[in-house]
Amino acid sequence: MSESLEELRSEAEAIIAKYEQKPAAMLPVLRLIQARFGCVSLEAEAWVAQLLGVSPAHVHEVVTFYTLLRQQPIGATHVQVCMNLSCMLKGAEEQMTRLSERLGIKPGETTTDGRFTLSAVECLCACELAPICQVNDAYVGPITPELIEQLISRPEQVAPSSLPFQGAPGLTEPVLSKRFTVNDSQRIETYVRDDGYQVARKAVTELTPEQVIEEVTKANLRGLGGAGFPTGKKWSFIPTDTTKPKFLVVNADEGEPGTIKDRYLIERDPHRLLEGMIIAAYATGCRKAYIYIRGEYAHPAQILQQAVEEAYRYGFLGRKIFNSPVDLDVVVHRGAGAYICGEETALLSSLEGGKGFPRLKPPFPAISGLFGCPTVINNVETLACVPAILEKGGEWFAKLGYGRSGGTRLYSLSGHVNRPGLYEASQGVTLRELIFDYAGGIPQGRALKAVVPGGISAKILRADEIDVRMDFDSLLAAGTMAGSAGVIVMDETTCMLKALLVAAKFFAHESCGQCSPCREGTGWAYRVIQRIAAGQGRPQDLDNLLGIASNMEGKTICVFADAAAWPIQSYITKFRDEFSAHVGTPGADPPRCSICWGGEFHASAAPAEVTVA
Repeated sequence: MSESLEELRSEAEAIIAKYEQKPAAMLPVLRLIQARFGCVSLEAEAWVAQLLGVSPAHVHEVVTFYTLLRQQPIGATHVQVCMNLSCMLKGAEEQMTRLSERLGIKPGETTTDGRFTLSAVECLCACELAPICQVNDAYVGPITPELIEQLISRPEQVAPSSLPFQGAPGLTEPVLSKRFTVNDSQRIETYVRDDGYQVARKAVTELTPEQVIEEVTKANLRGLGGAGFPTGKKWSFIPTDTTKPKFLVVNADEGEPGTIKDRYLIERDPHRLLEGMIIAAYATGCRKAYIYIRGEYAHPAQILQQAVEEAYRYGFLGRKIFNSPVDLDVVVHRGAGAYICGEETALLSSLEGGKGFPRLKPPFPAISGLFGCPTVINNVETLACVPAILEKGGEWFAKLGYGRSGGTRLYSLSGHVNRPGLYEASQGVTLRELIFDYAGGIPQGRALKAVVPGGISAKILRADEIDVRMDFDSLLAAGTMAGSAGVIVMDETTCMLKALLVAAKFFAHESCGQCSPCREGTGWAYRVIQRIAAGQGRPQDLDNLLGIASNMEGKTICVFADAAAWPIQSYITKFRDEFSAHVGTPGADPPRCSICWGGEFHASAAPAEVTVA
């Protein structure tokens, strides 16, 4: 293989040239090798180590850390079925069973003829199409028996599913989604026709960086990746008196189950993101930007790369943009499958060519971030708001929101609703309005039972708690969080133990393993919940689970452990009686679940198992 690897050297060196340090090219070079040979062998690892000037052990650590990097080849058609919460609610287990039977293999296996590999995976963030699968690089769903037959007989003819944008019914003038229904909205010609890049031009040529930051501060724009930190304040932390280069990093590693917003923005309006990046880079003195996009987002990454190349051709990126002294280069960098890389410092570790391990703070990225230099990190949706703020003013944007949360948001609705999809609404909208007015209520007239308001990490709300506004502060006061605005709806047929089992499996699978309370706690919690689901639970298990959650929360480098603890705490606390029905009481008859699997225990516990580290 050595000679074959050498044939890739020129391509690999072209990739390396985009980065300030050679190891940062680790993931794209490994992806290049895997695309050519189907996997990354030990020989390839050694070659990459020599090429990048790192140890073979380091390369091996990276290859084995990320789920999208393989050490062995797979079948010609790789079918990955999402088994996370939104898909579970829409019958993913049934469809996985049907696929497994038709192919004659179990999840994780390849057919004897090498045509198909079947995998159970965590959230693909296409929750509006649940149950969803990824066929090689294409997202396909919802999965139906008819689709399965087509997939098996003619896999090459299975087309990617379109994005069913639902709209902004409560807004007279959408901010983020107004171009989603425009033909060829992703092309620069249509964006320029709609006065695209004119706001960035004005900012760079007529405003000072301080004026830009002041306007963004007035807008009450908060981090829409989930943290909710004021964006203007974050930008103001970047030092102006440093000799080090400054970097802008865009967090497009959308991985929070229930969330689909950034994918729509990238596919439908990538130039809006780029324009927001130009403004942000100018305001903070950055001359280089990296867009870290989720590894599974192959098609969005292609669209984004095309948009970047178009912007270079028009003179909107590169040297002396808009005929000004300002320079800005942009690199699209694909991840390789690790939820933890959505955490900003883990993202930086990954971008530098290592495992996605979070870092201790302080120092904060604004002082010491990418390559040890001052770094601004913003979410896709956050930056997509910036052109509108500069165009119409911060005060205008602030009034669109509610309280201290300015503007609109893109809300992802999935689970048991009649019209799953993406909706743009003011942050003053209530959860009830989103479910019943926007998403059309619960199918078949069933009763609402519970809602996840901000992605799977958020504490759930009962049906009697949904008259709450969706801004950051109102949801915090309600005992949960806005998070990524991924709203997952569960009706009365949902077994809360089964829902928690799915969440616990996800967190156990996605823990990076760096901190003991998280590494051990997520695994323990999942195994206890799995045992309860298999009919072997004990009454003390519920308090033990709450104890595990308490011992994880607030005791690790990043908030991943907290995010894993919150579902355990809220599910058990708010539905204690239902959980108690699964474990029974000493001396009583064996418990029976009145909701799931026809009143029987979850005998298989986790039908499509995902390996827990």
